[in-house]
Amino acid sequence: MTGLEAGLFADRSRTALWVTESTSSVIQAPSLVSKMPAVHKLLLEEALQDSPQTRSLLSVFEEDAGTLTDYTNQLLQSMQRVFGAQNEMALATEQLSKQLLEYEKQNFALGRGDEEVISTLQHFARTVEELNALHADLASQIADRMVFPMVQFREKDLTEISTLKEIFGIATDEHEAAMVKYSRLPKKRENEKLKAEVVREVAFCRRKQHQASMQYYCALNALQYRKRVAMLEPLLGYTQAQINFFKKGMELVSKKMDSFLASVSSMTQSIQAQLDAEAESMRLTQRELLSVEDTVYMPDHDLEPVNRTLIQKAGYLNIRNKTGLVTTAWDRLYFFTQGGNLMCQPRGAVAGGMVLDLDNSSVMAVECEDRRYCFQITSPTGKTSMILQAESKREYEEWICTINNISRQIYLTDNPEAVAIRLNQTAIQAVTPITSFEKRAEGSPNPDRAKPGGVAHSSVKKAPTVPEPEDLIAPGTPIQFDIVLPASEFQDQNRAGGRRTNPFGETEEESSSGADDSLLQQVFAVRFLGSMAVRSGHTQEVIYEAMRQVLAARAIHNIFKTSESHLMVTSSCLRLIDPQTQVTKISFQLKDVTQFAAHQENSRLMGFVVEGRDWSEGAEEGQPSFSAFIFESNTEGEKICYTINLGKEITEAKKDPEALAQLMKSMPLTNDGKFLLLESETGEAANGGGQEDLESEA
Repeated sequence: MTGLEAGLFADRSRTALWVTESTSSVIQAPSLVSKMPAVHKLLLEEALQDSPQTRSLLSVFEEDAGTLTDYTNQLLQSMQRVFGAQNEMALATEQLSKQLLEYEKQNFALGRGDEEVISTLQHFARTVEELNALHADLASQIADRMVFPMVQFREKDLTEISTLKEIFGIATDEHEAAMVKYSRLPKKRENEKLKAEVVREVAFCRRKQHQASMQYYCALNALQYRKRVAMLEPLLGYTQAQINFFKKGMELVSKKMDSFLASVSSMTQSIQAQLDAEAESMRLTQRELLSVEDTVYMPDHDLEPVNRTLIQKAGYLNIRNKTGLVTTAWDRLYFFTQGGNLMCQPRGAVAGGMVLDLDNSSVMAVECEDRRYCFQITSPTGKTSMILQAESKREYEEWICTINNISRQIYLTDNPEAVAIRLNQTAIQAVTPITSFEKRAEGSPNPDRAKPGGVAHSSVKKAPTVPEPEDLIAPGTPIQFDIVLPASEFQDQNRAGGRRTNPFGETEEESSSGADDSLLQQVFAVRFLGSMAVRSGHTQEVIYEAMRQVLAARAIHNIFKTSESHLMVTSSCLRLIDPQTQVTKISFQLKDVTQFAAHQENSRLMGFVVEGRDWSEGAEEGQPSFSAFIFESNTEGEKICYTINLGKEITEAKKDPEALAQLMKSMPLTNDGKFLLLESETGEAANGGGQEDLESEA
C-alpha cells in the first residue's frame, strides 16, 4: 500500500463523519461516478516482447506522467500559498488580538474618556482571539487535508514512477548489452560453455527487464487512478475545512454544499474500489506471466516448428551497416512486413518506414563476419542488398520463407494464406522420396534391365524397411549447386586434348578407355541440380532423399537457373561435358558408380551415387566415402539408368568372351559396331552450340 492509499484509508472515517452531516448538494453522486471516463492501461502481456508499438504507447504514459509531475508542482505551490496565507491570517489575528489589548496600556496625554473604547476593544480582542482559534484550526486542517496529501502524492507516487523508470532503463541497457554479446558468439569455433553462460546471462537480463517493465507498467496504470484521487482529495479536504470554519464562525453553511461534498466523497470511494480491483487483477496477471519456464527468456530455444507458409512476419533483427570503407556495425532494429514491403521501425518512432521492396526479390543464407543465422535480401535489379541476422534458427528460417513467399506476390491473391499452404504442400510432395521402382516405364528399351540400380534378378525380393533420413544423409550436410571448372584446369585440358584430372580422386585407365568406349557411347542433355555427401551408397533410398533435400534447398534459396550439360555414358565411365567448350567438367569410372535411380513421379529426375576414398583419417587404404549427384534430363531418367546398367553389363561381360558375344547378339547394333540405344537428344548442342541458362522445372 502506497502513501496515497494509506492517506485515503486514514481519511475515510473523517469523510464519512462529515458526509452524514450534509443533506443536500448541487450535483447528484451517481451522475459523477457514471460520467468518469475509462482509464487507459498498458498491457502486461506485451511487456516481454517490448515492441516499438509498446514503447510508443509507453512514451505516451511517460509523457502523461511528466505533465502530471509539472502540474502537481504548480498546484502544490498554489496550495502552499493558500496555506501560507491562512497561517499568516492566524498569526495576524493573534497579533491583532494582542494589539487590541495593548490599547489600555497606552499613556495618552489626552486619554481620558476612553474607557468605553477600551472595553469595546477588549470585547473585539476576545472576538478576534476566538476567530484566531478558528483560523489556526483552519490552517492546521488545510495543512493536513490539502497540502500533506499533495506532498505525499508527489514524494511517493511520482518519485516511485521516476525510480521505476530508471530501473527499467538500466534493465533495458543490460539486456541490450547481453544481446549484443550473444549476437557476437562465433558460429564455427563456438565454445559451448561460453554459449551456455551467455544464454544464461541473456535469460537473466531478459527476466530482469521483464520484471522491471511489468512493475513500471503497473505503476503507470495505477497512476491513472491515483492522479484523479490526488486531484480530488486535497480539494475535498480544503472545502471541508472551510465549511467547518464557517459552521463554527457563522453557523451559516449551505446544505447543498454538504450534499455535493458527500457526492464527491462517494466518487473518490468508487475510484478507490476500482483501483483495488485493478491492482488485484494486475497482481494475478503478473504472477501468471512470471510462472512460465525459463526457456521463454532463452534465445534459440524455440519448441514450436518452423512455419513455412507465412506471408507476414515481425520481430527484432540485427542489420549490418557500413561505417567506413572496411568497418561495419550491427544495429538491432524492429522489422516487419507490410504487403510487399519490408518495413523498419526504430524505438520511439510512431510509425515504420519502408526499407526494401520485396516483390521479385531474392533471399538466401550467407556467411557474414562469423555470425550465425545471417541472410541476405537482394532487389530484383541486384543493385540493393542488405544483410540481416536473426535471433534463433526458427526465426532465421521463418524470415527466409516469409520473404520468399512475399517475393512471389502471394499476398496479392484473394486468399494468400491458402495459396501459401498449397504451394508449400506442393513443394513437399514434389520432393517426397519414392522408395519403390517396381513399376517400369512402358517405353523402356529393355524392361528387364530398366530397373535402376543394377542388373535384373530372377526372383523378387521383399522390400526392406525404409531407413530414416538421418541414416542416409547427415543433418546439415552442405550442398553444391554447380560444378565450376577452374581456369587452370580448362587450359590444361585444351593443351592435353580435352583430358582432365578428376578432382574427386578418380583416375582413368588410358590403356582400356578407348576399347571400352568403342562398345557403348551415348550422350544425354542434362542439367546438374546438386551434389552432396551421403552415408550409404548401396540403397536407392539415399538417392531419393538427396533429390528431396537438393530440390527443397533450391526452392528455399530461390535457385532456379541451371546450365545445360551433356552426360556421356560409355562402357567405362561417365563424363559431364560442357556443350560450348566440349571440356569435361567431371568424370567417374563406371565401376565406382554404386547405385543409380530415377524418380517415379517426376520421370525427368535421376541420380547416382559414386564411391570414393577418404584419406583424412590416415588409413592405409582410405575409408570409403559416397557422394550423390542429382540431374534433370530432357528425356526420361530411366533411359539414362538403363544405359548405365547396360554399361555395367558390358564391363562384366568383357571378362568372358562368350558372354560378351551373347550380349552383342541379343542387342541391336549400329553400323560401326556400337550398341544401338536411343536417338541423339542433344541436337545442335552436341556440336558445341552456345546454350543459355535454363530454369529448372523440377
